[in-house]
Formats: sequence, C-alpha cells, structure tokens
Amino acid sequence: DQFHDKTPYTIMFGPDKCGEDYKLHFIFRHKNPKTGKYEEKHAKRPDADLKTYFTDKKTHLYTLVLNPDNSFEILVDQNVVNSGNLLNDMSPPVNPPREIEDPNDQKPEDWDERPKIPDPDAVKPDDWDEDAPAKIADENAVKPEGWLDDEPEYDMDGEWEAPQIANPKCETAPGKWKPPMIDNVNYQGIWKPRKIPNPDFFEDLEPFKMTPFSAVGLELWSMTSDIFFDNFIICTERAVADDWASDGWGLKKAADGAAEPGVVGQMMAAAEERPWLWVVYILTVALPVFLVVLFCCSGKKQPSAAEYKKTDAPQPDVVDEDKEEERDKGDKEEEDEEETNEEKLGSDADIGSASQEEEEDEDEDRKPASEEEETVNRSPRNRKPRKD
Repeated sequence: DQFHDKTPYTIMFGPDKCGEDYKLHFIFRHKNPKTGKYEEKHAKRPDADLKTYFTDKKTHLYTLVLNPDNSFEILVDQNVVNSGNLLNDMSPPVNPPREIEDPNDQKPEDWDERPKIPDPDAVKPDDWDEDAPAKIADENAVKPEGWLDDEPEYDMDGEWEAPQIANPKCETAPGKWKPPMIDNVNYQGIWKPRKIPNPDFFEDLEPFKMTPFSAVGLELWSMTSDIFFDNFIICTERAVADDWASDGWGLKKAADGAAEPGVVGQMMAAAEERPWLWVVYILTVALPVFLVVLFCCSGKKQPSAAEYKKTDAPQPDVVDEDKEEERDKGDKEEEDEEETNEEKLGSDADIGSASQEEEEDEDEDRKPASEEEETVNRSPRNRKPRKD
C-alpha cells in the first residue's frame, strides 16, 4: 500500500517507443555521498538499430547484466546490443570533476582576444579617392532627338539625363581603403575563468553498490495494443538467468518459429502493409515468363517454296530428307517391277510362238540400252521435277 507512482527507483531498464524513436533504457539513480541527493545516470544509446524488436510482433527477451567491476551489458534475445562501464559511460558522469571554473572570476578590461589587428604603419595611397562616386555620367552619350526638356517635370519623358556607367577609377580600386591585417603582438588568447578545486567533488569507485530495492514496478503508458510481458527474474548468478531464459523464452521463441508463415505468407503480409510490393511481385513473375515465351516463339523458320518464287536469287540445292527417302523408295519399287517383267518375258520366250518372239524383240527395243544409261537417266539432276 506504500508503493505508488512517486516511489523512487534505483534502476530503470526496458524498451521504450516514443513515436519513431526506439529506445532501450538503462538508468540508475546515484546517491551523492556528500550531499545525500540522488541524480539520474543514463547509459549511452546503443549503436544497434532497435526498430525490428518493436515492429516484428515477436517475443523478445531483454537482459541487463551488472558486474562488481562496474561493467555492464545490455542484451536482446541473448545478443549484446550495448555495453560499457558505470564510471566512464554514463551521462552525466558518476563522479564530478576535481576542478571547476571559478564563478567569481571576471575577464580583465585590458584582455586582448584579437588574433589579428589592422597594421598601424600602413598608409593610404595618395591617389586613393574614397569620395569618387561608384558611377558617373557617360561622356559619350547623346541625347535622343525629340527629347522634351521643357515639358513639366512629371511628364512621361521629363528632363533628359545621360545613362550611368561604371566609374573607371573604381574598376581597379577595392573600394574604401583599409589597412592590411597583421598578427596581434598583444594577443592573449580566448579568456576563460581560472580553475578552482571543486567544493562538491567526491569519488565513488564502486557505483555498482547501488541503493537497495525490494520491489519490481512497471511503468506503463502505451497507445499500442497487444503488448504482453511476464517472467521477471533478478538474481546474482548469470548462469541462473540463462537457464531461466532457455526454459521460458526459449520455448516461446521455438513456438514463434513454428507458427511463422512461409515465404509466400511473409510476402503476402508485407504486401498488405505496403501495397506497392504487388507491382514488384507481378513484374518479378511476369517478366521471366514473357521472356521464355518470346524465346520459344522466335525460332528461325525455313522459307517455303512460295517464298522462293518471290525472288530470282539463287537458292541452295537442298532436298528435304523425308522427300529424298520417299523418292529413293519409289525408285526401288520401279526397279523391282522391271526385274519381274524381265523374268516374265524371258519365260514367255521359251514357250511362246514366233509372234511372241517378235513382241519380245519389240520389248527389248524399248528397254534402256544399258544399266549405266538407266542410272544416268534416273539421276535427280536429269529427272524432271515432280509435284508432291
């Protein structure tokens, strides 16, 4: 009943999300041994990017390790994200400086802080005219014809005036003369108050020995839903904390891994949060398919006979293999048929009459003169083209 929001704390540790700022606090309240007052000491910010731990909607384990040698480690999911020493890496430092600036010290009136001064021996040149105007009337200008000088002052034209041109004397002059700057021989440097012993100085070499505490409190102020926490442990042995982490958080991590969606599910979830990813997915899938189809459909085609007829250019003497085999087969059938006829004619000559012999003679006259002539006549080059 005595524990409330104003109860002083010794250590503040844990994650803190404020807008787009993701923090992991480690703050401890140090007691000044001279005055008895407490002052907050903040650890330096981690170098690691903590955003993932706040946005991936997974279970995480936060650990703070304080050692008697004043060293500390901050871990997330048993991975070190920050480390340091209570004496060197806290802000403001645990121990104040031995000396401070004297608040009563004042800068002397004759203190010269000017590193450079104008050269007192410099003399302005005799022909230096600082009073000459920057622009003068153009001596070569001619008043236009018809300019009405006698008309009222506020008429359209008014009294004619020559245009202004740059003063040629000022072209080479740098303007108002100033003496060059030289080193100040009386330069005394930037004035600072003198140092005096710090009346509030103390030295605590064991800040690890913090103010005892007897309770764990949760500071909750969140506009984010679905945040859960449990299993807090404070102990003096790191091995014990590691065992508890394996038995508790380790099982939750394994369960989270088993329940994680596959690659496709993760891609779909990411696209729901960032709709523009759908365009990336479509291009990633459609582009390879389009290239494959284009490659398969762009094969080289043999020109048709009709295309040959459209040009008088010479064409290669190439015969399709299928047509060549078909022609060879036809030639072989013709040879077999003629051989059969020859055998039949020979048999008829032995048993036939004289008239049959005459007919046989006529058949002999119709036969090719020799096998060589038959081969030549059947050559593809001497054969007339046929229609297939």
